Amino acid sequence: MNRATAAQSQKPRLKNRWPSRRAPENTRDRLLWEARIILEDGGYAAASVQAIAYRCGIAAGTLYRHFPSKADLFVELVREAANRDITAMKKAASSGNTIERLEAIVTTFARRALRKPRLAWALVYEPVDPAVDAERLLYRREYCAQMAKLLRRGIAAGEIPPQNADLSAAAIVGAIAESMAGPLAPPSKTIPPDLLIATLVQFCRRSLGIPDNPPRLRP
Repeated sequence: MNRATAAQSQKPRLKNRWPSRRAPENTRDRLLWEARIILEDGGYAAASVQAIAYRCGIAAGTLYRHFPSKADLFVELVREAANRDITAMKKAASSGNTIERLEAIVTTFARRALRKPRLAWALVYEPVDPAVDAERLLYRREYCAQMAKLLRRGIAAGEIPPQNADLSAAAIVGAIAESMAGPLAPPSKTIPPDLLIATLVQFCRRSLGIPDNPPRLRP
């Protein structure tokens, strides 16, 4: 049995969070795959170069053929996650008026994070290398840009009161990020997801000067 085969047979049995998908055969993609699994189980601190390489069945030095450093690997992970989030939010907000699209964006962001809280915490909040923080900032700016674009459309259509769209977007995105930090921080808080999302949506509406939805009357 060679070293790679032995490593594969001895690697820690972490739960595969993507049971319907097969692990990539390409080494670079496999490194990202295994790093994501470790992140979800133990966070950034647990995802050492040795642990990631061990799960891939390769020597630790082999990782550096694909990524100059652990930070570069995690920059790529954050970039991939950010692209998926932005794509999902755009899809969720592809129809409806401005208020409906706003609610769809907030709901989509929160539900995606709450679905895998440990992973979301590691990718968005956990203290990391400055290079990873810089990538997070790019994601935040893109999120703000998309939100500001939506608000400008709503202002032009008369669906929300006139205001500085860029400042309002930054305030909303910042408030959402800060509000999600507690529920996502390990150990995850037991706030019911529907209550959390409803509260965030209500806050965003009120912050923009949008009246609350009227209460639904029971028949």
